[in-house]
Amino acid sequence: MDCAAKLKEFTAEDLKACTNGFHQNNLIGDTQFGKLYRGQIKLGFIGADQARAVTVKIWDEKSRCITSIHDEFLMVKEEVQFLTHPSINGHPNLVKLIGYCCEKEVKAVVYDLNPWDTLHNLTVKDYLNWVQRLNVLLQFARLLEFLHNQDKPYLVLNINASHIMLDWDCRPKLFDFGHITGGIIGEMTTLKKQIPISIGFVDPFFTAKGGSFWHTSCDVFSFGVILLGLIAKRGFEPVCVEKPHLGLDGLVQYWAKKEYKPNGSLVHRSLQEDWGYVDEDGLAITELGMRCVEFFPRNRPTIKKTVELLGGLLVFQRFGDARPNKREKTFHGIGNHAGGT
Repeated sequence: MDCAAKLKEFTAEDLKACTNGFHQNNLIGDTQFGKLYRGQIKLGFIGADQARAVTVKIWDEKSRCITSIHDEFLMVKEEVQFLTHPSINGHPNLVKLIGYCCEKEVKAVVYDLNPWDTLHNLTVKDYLNWVQRLNVLLQFARLLEFLHNQDKPYLVLNINASHIMLDWDCRPKLFDFGHITGGIIGEMTTLKKQIPISIGFVDPFFTAKGGSFWHTSCDVFSFGVILLGLIAKRGFEPVCVEKPHLGLDGLVQYWAKKEYKPNGSLVHRSLQEDWGYVDEDGLAITELGMRCVEFFPRNRPTIKKTVELLGGLLVFQRFGDARPNKREKTFHGIGNHAGGT
Protein backbone atom coordinates (compact mmCIF):
# COMPACT_ATOMS: atom_id res chain seq x y z
CA MET A 1 0.00 0.00 0.00
CA ASP A 2 1.15 3.52 -0.70
CA CYS A 3 0.36 4.69 2.84
CA ALA A 4 2.21 1.76 4.39
CA ALA A 5 5.21 2.37 2.13
CA LYS A 6 5.60 5.87 3.60
CA LEU A 7 5.92 4.58 7.16
CA LYS A 8 9.23 4.84 8.98
CA GLU A 9 10.79 1.60 10.24
CA PHE A 10 12.15 2.56 13.64
CA THR A 11 14.86 0.68 15.51
CA ALA A 12 14.70 -0.10 19.20
CA GLU A 13 17.45 2.47 19.73
CA ASP A 14 15.40 5.12 17.89
CA LEU A 15 12.49 4.56 20.27
CA LYS A 16 14.70 4.56 23.34
CA ALA A 17 16.15 7.87 22.20
CA CYS A 18 12.80 9.58 21.67
CA THR A 19 11.32 8.33 24.98
CA ASN A 20 14.50 8.88 27.03
CA GLY A 21 14.99 5.17 27.49
CA PHE A 22 11.27 4.53 28.06
CA HIS A 23 11.59 6.69 31.15
CA GLN A 24 8.87 6.49 33.78
CA ASN A 25 8.30 10.24 33.44
CA ASN A 26 7.22 9.67 29.83
CA LEU A 27 4.87 6.81 30.66
CA ILE A 28 1.26 7.72 29.86
CA GLY A 29 -0.18 4.47 31.11
CA ASP A 30 -0.63 0.74 30.71
CA THR A 31 -2.72 -0.84 27.99
CA GLN A 32 -4.03 -4.38 27.92
CA PHE A 33 -1.08 -5.47 25.81
CA GLY A 34 1.73 -3.17 26.86
CA LYS A 35 2.58 0.45 27.62
CA LEU A 36 2.10 3.91 26.15
CA TYR A 37 4.77 6.61 26.19
CA ARG A 38 5.21 10.24 25.22
CA GLY A 39 8.07 10.76 22.81
CA GLN A 40 9.94 13.50 21.02
CA ILE A 41 11.38 13.18 17.52
CA LYS A 42 14.34 15.50 17.10
CA LEU A 43 14.82 18.04 14.34
CA GLY A 44 15.89 16.41 11.10
CA PHE A 45 14.88 12.88 12.03
CA ILE A 46 12.68 11.31 9.32
CA GLY A 47 12.68 14.67 7.58
CA ALA A 48 11.14 16.58 10.48
CA ASP A 49 11.65 20.34 10.05
CA GLN A 50 11.13 20.83 13.76
CA ALA A 51 11.01 18.77 16.94
CA ARG A 52 7.88 16.68 16.94
CA ALA A 53 5.84 15.25 19.82
CA VAL A 54 4.74 11.67 19.25
CA THR A 55 3.17 8.76 21.11
CA VAL A 56 4.92 5.40 21.29
CA LYS A 57 2.97 2.20 22.00
CA ILE A 58 4.95 -0.91 22.84
CA TRP A 59 3.76 -4.48 23.22
CA ASP A 60 4.87 -6.46 26.25
CA GLU A 61 5.64 -9.95 25.00
CA LYS A 62 5.49 -11.22 28.60
CA SER A 63 1.86 -10.15 28.90
CA ARG A 64 -0.49 -13.04 29.53
CA CYS A 65 -2.79 -11.50 26.94
CA ILE A 66 -0.40 -12.13 24.06
CA THR A 67 1.75 -15.10 25.11
CA SER A 68 -0.63 -17.42 23.25
CA ILE A 69 0.03 -15.69 19.92
CA HIS A 70 2.45 -17.75 17.86
CA ASP A 71 3.17 -14.93 15.37
CA GLU A 72 4.86 -12.43 17.67
CA PHE A 73 4.47 -9.64 15.11
CA LEU A 74 0.78 -10.31 14.34
CA MET A 75 -0.64 -7.31 16.23
CA VAL A 76 1.87 -4.92 14.67
CA LYS A 77 1.13 -6.23 11.20
CA GLU A 78 -2.63 -5.98 11.59
CA GLU A 79 -2.49 -2.48 13.06
CA VAL A 80 -0.32 -1.22 10.20
CA GLN A 81 -2.64 -2.89 7.70
CA PHE A 82 -5.73 -1.34 9.29
CA LEU A 83 -4.51 2.21 9.93
CA THR A 84 -2.92 2.63 6.49
CA HIS A 85 -5.89 1.38 4.48
CA PRO A 86 -7.35 4.18 2.28
CA SER A 87 -10.84 3.70 3.73
CA ILE A 88 -9.54 4.27 7.26
CA ASN A 89 -6.41 6.41 7.01
CA GLY A 90 -7.01 10.00 8.14
CA HIS A 91 -10.12 9.51 10.25
CA PRO A 92 -10.02 12.26 12.93
CA ASN A 93 -10.80 9.84 15.77
CA LEU A 94 -8.21 7.23 14.86
CA VAL A 95 -4.52 7.64 15.60
CA LYS A 96 -2.27 8.51 12.66
CA LEU A 97 0.61 6.11 12.19
CA ILE A 98 4.15 7.41 11.56
CA GLY A 99 6.04 4.15 11.79
CA TYR A 100 6.66 0.88 13.57
CA CYS A 101 9.36 -1.28 15.11
CA CYS A 102 9.51 -5.05 14.66
CA GLU A 103 12.65 -6.08 16.46
CA LYS A 104 13.02 -8.98 18.85
CA GLU A 105 13.64 -6.58 21.73
CA VAL A 106 10.91 -4.06 20.95
CA LYS A 107 7.63 -4.34 19.07
CA ALA A 108 6.02 -0.95 18.80
CA VAL A 109 4.18 1.64 16.73
CA VAL A 110 4.65 5.42 16.66
CA TYR A 111 1.73 7.81 16.33
CA ASP A 112 1.67 11.39 15.13
CA LEU A 113 -0.02 12.58 18.29
CA ASN A 114 0.82 14.91 21.15
CA PRO A 115 -1.63 13.44 23.64
CA TRP A 116 -3.31 15.06 26.59
CA ASP A 117 -3.84 11.71 28.31
CA THR A 118 -5.89 8.51 28.12
CA LEU A 119 -9.60 8.72 28.81
CA HIS A 120 -9.06 6.41 31.78
CA ASN A 121 -6.48 8.72 33.36
CA LEU A 122 -8.48 11.88 32.72
CA THR A 123 -11.53 10.26 34.31
CA VAL A 124 -9.55 9.28 37.39
CA LYS A 125 -8.10 12.80 37.63
CA ASP A 126 -11.59 14.29 37.10
CA TYR A 127 -10.34 16.77 34.50
CA LEU A 128 -13.36 16.73 32.15
CA ASN A 129 -16.41 18.94 32.43
CA TRP A 130 -19.93 18.06 31.30
CA VAL A 131 -19.71 19.39 27.75
CA GLN A 132 -16.30 17.79 27.20
CA ARG A 133 -17.66 14.42 28.32
CA LEU A 134 -20.61 14.65 25.93
CA ASN A 135 -18.36 15.72 23.07
CA VAL A 136 -16.08 12.73 23.66
CA LEU A 137 -19.07 10.40 23.68
CA LEU A 138 -20.58 11.83 20.52
CA GLN A 139 -17.33 11.76 18.57
CA PHE A 140 -16.48 8.24 19.68
CA ALA A 141 -19.98 7.01 18.83
CA ARG A 142 -19.58 8.52 15.36
CA LEU A 143 -16.30 6.66 14.96
CA LEU A 144 -18.00 3.37 15.82
CA GLU A 145 -20.82 4.19 13.41
CA PHE A 146 -18.23 4.80 10.69
CA LEU A 147 -16.52 1.46 11.39
CA HIS A 148 -19.80 -0.45 11.59
CA ASN A 149 -21.02 1.11 8.33
CA GLN A 150 -18.25 -0.27 6.14
CA ASP A 151 -19.23 -2.78 3.43
CA LYS A 152 -17.67 -5.39 5.69
CA PRO A 153 -18.25 -3.92 9.17
CA TYR A 154 -15.38 -3.63 11.58
CA LEU A 155 -15.90 -4.74 15.17
CA VAL A 156 -13.46 -3.26 17.70
CA LEU A 157 -14.39 -5.76 20.44
CA ASN A 158 -11.91 -4.40 22.95
CA ILE A 159 -13.16 -0.90 23.66
CA ASN A 160 -11.60 0.26 26.89
CA ALA A 161 -11.10 3.68 28.49
CA SER A 162 -7.37 2.92 28.62
CA HIS A 163 -7.36 2.40 24.85
CA ILE A 164 -8.68 5.86 24.01
CA MET A 165 -6.45 8.93 24.08
CA LEU A 166 -7.60 12.54 24.06
CA ASP A 167 -5.62 15.22 22.28
CA TRP A 168 -5.35 18.77 23.58
CA ASP A 169 -8.58 19.68 21.79
CA CYS A 170 -10.31 16.94 23.79
CA ARG A 171 -10.76 14.84 20.66
CA PRO A 172 -10.87 11.06 21.32
CA LYS A 173 -8.42 8.84 19.44
CA LEU A 174 -8.83 5.06 19.42
CA PHE A 175 -5.43 3.39 19.47
CA ASP A 176 -5.91 -0.28 20.35
CA PHE A 177 -6.88 -2.79 17.69
CA GLY A 178 -5.82 -6.07 19.28
CA HIS A 179 -9.20 -7.75 18.71
CA ILE A 180 -10.46 -5.88 15.67
CA THR A 181 -12.24 -8.03 13.10
CA GLY A 182 -14.07 -7.47 9.83
CA GLY A 183 -13.15 -5.29 6.88
CA ILE A 184 -9.67 -5.96 5.54
CA ILE A 185 -8.71 -7.80 8.75
CA GLY A 186 -11.18 -10.61 8.17
CA GLU A 187 -13.21 -12.79 10.51
CA MET A 188 -12.34 -13.69 14.08
CA THR A 189 -9.66 -16.37 14.07
CA THR A 190 -9.19 -19.21 16.53
CA LEU A 191 -5.94 -17.56 17.55
CA LYS A 192 -7.61 -14.26 18.43
CA LYS A 193 -10.29 -16.02 20.44
CA GLN A 194 -7.55 -17.07 22.85
CA ILE A 195 -6.71 -13.44 23.68
CA PRO A 196 -8.63 -12.20 26.76
CA ILE A 197 -10.83 -9.13 26.36
CA SER A 198 -10.96 -6.36 28.99
CA ILE A 199 -13.27 -7.84 31.63
CA GLY A 200 -14.82 -4.56 32.72
CA PHE A 201 -16.01 -3.71 29.22
CA VAL A 202 -16.82 -7.09 27.68
CA ASP A 203 -20.33 -7.92 26.50
CA PRO A 204 -21.80 -10.40 29.05
CA PHE A 205 -23.94 -12.04 26.36
CA PHE A 206 -20.75 -12.72 24.43
CA THR A 207 -19.28 -14.28 27.58
CA ALA A 208 -22.41 -16.34 28.20
CA LYS A 209 -22.14 -17.72 24.67
CA GLY A 210 -18.61 -18.90 25.35
CA GLY A 211 -17.03 -16.25 23.14
CA SER A 212 -18.84 -17.43 20.01
CA PHE A 213 -21.09 -14.38 19.52
CA TRP A 214 -19.65 -11.49 17.49
CA HIS A 215 -21.86 -8.55 16.57
CA THR A 216 -21.82 -4.76 16.42
CA SER A 217 -23.92 -4.81 19.60
CA CYS A 218 -20.78 -5.95 21.48
CA ASP A 219 -19.24 -2.54 20.74
CA VAL A 220 -22.47 -0.82 21.78
CA PHE A 221 -22.31 -2.52 25.18
CA SER A 222 -18.70 -1.41 25.73
CA PHE A 223 -19.62 2.11 24.63
CA GLY A 224 -22.43 2.07 27.20
CA VAL A 225 -19.95 1.23 29.96
CA ILE A 226 -17.83 4.23 29.00
CA LEU A 227 -20.90 6.46 28.78
CA LEU A 228 -22.12 5.52 32.26
CA GLY A 229 -18.64 5.91 33.72
CA LEU A 230 -18.26 9.39 32.27
CA ILE A 231 -21.63 10.76 33.36
CA ALA A 232 -21.52 9.20 36.83
CA LYS A 233 -17.82 9.87 37.47
CA ARG A 234 -17.25 6.19 38.14
CA GLY A 235 -13.71 4.96 37.59
CA PHE A 236 -12.86 2.31 35.01
CA GLU A 237 -10.84 0.05 37.28
CA PRO A 238 -9.43 -3.07 35.64
CA VAL A 239 -10.55 -6.46 36.85
CA CYS A 240 -7.95 -9.19 37.29
CA VAL A 241 -7.91 -11.33 34.15
CA GLU A 242 -6.82 -14.40 36.10
CA LYS A 243 -9.67 -13.98 38.61
CA PRO A 244 -12.47 -12.23 36.71
CA HIS A 245 -15.06 -13.07 39.38
CA LEU A 246 -13.31 -10.72 41.79
CA GLY A 247 -14.41 -7.12 41.79
CA LEU A 248 -17.35 -7.41 39.38
CA ASP A 249 -19.67 -5.61 41.81
CA GLY A 250 -17.46 -2.54 41.46
CA LEU A 251 -17.89 -2.31 37.69
CA VAL A 252 -19.89 0.68 36.52
CA GLN A 253 -22.54 -1.35 34.69
CA TYR A 254 -23.32 -3.42 37.79
CA TRP A 255 -23.40 -0.33 39.96
CA ALA A 256 -25.70 1.43 37.48
CA LYS A 257 -28.19 -1.43 37.39
CA LYS A 258 -28.44 -1.34 41.17
CA GLU A 259 -28.79 2.44 41.36
CA TYR A 260 -30.94 3.20 38.33
CA LYS A 261 -34.64 3.95 38.71
CA PRO A 262 -36.95 4.51 35.70
CA ASN A 263 -36.99 8.14 34.58
CA GLY A 264 -34.05 8.81 36.89
CA SER A 265 -30.60 10.27 36.33
CA LEU A 266 -27.19 8.81 37.16
CA VAL A 267 -25.34 12.03 36.34
CA HIS A 268 -22.95 12.98 39.13
CA ARG A 269 -24.17 15.92 41.19
CA SER A 270 -21.07 18.01 40.47
CA LEU A 271 -21.63 17.66 36.70
CA GLN A 272 -25.21 18.85 37.11
CA GLU A 273 -23.75 22.19 38.21
CA ASP A 274 -21.60 22.54 35.07
CA TRP A 275 -22.25 25.00 32.27
CA GLY A 276 -24.46 23.49 29.58
CA TYR A 277 -26.12 20.90 31.79
CA VAL A 278 -29.91 20.57 31.60
CA ASP A 279 -32.01 18.01 33.44
CA GLU A 280 -33.58 16.68 30.25
CA ASP A 281 -30.16 15.71 28.92
CA GLY A 282 -29.25 13.99 32.18
CA LEU A 283 -32.36 11.84 32.01
CA ALA A 284 -31.97 11.09 28.29
CA ILE A 285 -28.31 10.11 28.41
CA THR A 286 -28.83 7.97 31.52
CA GLU A 287 -31.59 6.05 29.76
CA LEU A 288 -29.38 5.65 26.69
CA GLY A 289 -26.54 4.28 28.79
CA MET A 290 -28.82 1.77 30.50
CA ARG A 291 -30.15 0.58 27.15
CA CYS A 292 -26.62 0.12 25.82
CA VAL A 293 -25.70 -2.22 28.69
CA GLU A 294 -28.80 -4.42 28.43
CA PHE A 295 -27.88 -8.10 28.66
CA PHE A 296 -29.68 -9.16 25.49
CA PRO A 297 -28.26 -7.55 22.32
CA ARG A 298 -31.73 -7.15 20.77
CA ASN A 299 -32.63 -4.71 23.57
CA ARG A 300 -29.67 -2.42 22.85
CA PRO A 301 -29.83 0.47 20.38
CA THR A 302 -27.76 0.30 17.22
CA ILE A 303 -24.77 2.62 17.11
CA LYS A 304 -26.61 4.64 14.46
CA LYS A 305 -29.52 5.20 16.87
CA THR A 306 -27.05 5.97 19.64
CA VAL A 307 -25.47 8.72 17.54
CA GLU A 308 -28.92 10.14 16.75
CA LEU A 309 -29.89 10.22 20.43
CA LEU A 310 -26.62 11.83 21.49
CA GLY A 311 -26.79 14.40 18.71
CA GLY A 312 -30.33 15.26 19.78
CA LEU A 313 -29.35 16.30 23.29
CA LEU A 314 -30.33 19.84 24.17
CA VAL A 315 -26.75 20.87 24.86
CA PHE A 316 -25.97 20.38 21.17
CA GLN A 317 -29.28 21.80 19.94
CA ARG A 318 -29.00 24.96 22.04
CA PHE A 319 -25.30 25.67 21.80
CA GLY A 320 -24.48 24.02 18.50
CA ASP A 321 -21.45 21.81 18.03
CA ALA A 322 -19.30 22.68 21.04
CA ARG A 323 -16.25 20.75 19.87
CA PRO A 324 -13.03 22.78 19.59
CA ASN A 325 -12.62 21.85 15.93
CA LYS A 326 -16.01 22.05 14.26
CA ARG A 327 -14.71 21.28 10.79
CA GLU A 328 -14.24 17.60 11.55
CA LYS A 329 -17.87 16.54 11.77
CA THR A 330 -17.70 13.67 9.30
CA PHE A 331 -15.09 11.56 7.59
CA HIS A 332 -15.48 9.89 4.23
CA GLY A 333 -12.74 7.39 3.52
CA ILE A 334 -12.27 5.67 0.18
CA GLY A 335 -14.68 2.78 -0.02
CA ASN A 336 -16.83 4.00 2.90
CA HIS A 337 -20.51 3.31 2.37
CA ALA A 338 -23.14 4.29 4.87
CA GLY A 339 -24.87 1.00 5.25
CA GLY A 340 -27.19 0.06 8.04
CA THR A 341 -26.10 -0.97 11.50
